[in-house]
Amino acid sequence: MTMLALYKSKKELKENIGSELQYMETSFFGEEYRSNGKFVVANRPHITGMGREFFAEVTMENDKILKVT
Repeated sequence: MTMLALYKSKKELKENIGSELQYMETSFFGEEYRSNGKFVVANRPHITGMGREFFAEVTMENDKILKVT
C-alpha cells in the first residue's frame, strides 16, 4: 500500500513544502516513510475523511518536504 498524506488536495500538500509531512502509515511490512529520499503518497478520502483523492511523489530532505510532483 501507499502512505496516506493527510492533506485535502495535492495543492495543499505543495503549499506545505518546507514543513514536516503529515501522514499515516498503511504498510503491514514496515514503515515506508524516509526522512531523506522519495516515496509515493495518496489521499484516500474514504479512509482519511478529507478532501479529494490524489497521488503524489514526495521528495524529503532532513524530515522536510523538498518537492512534490
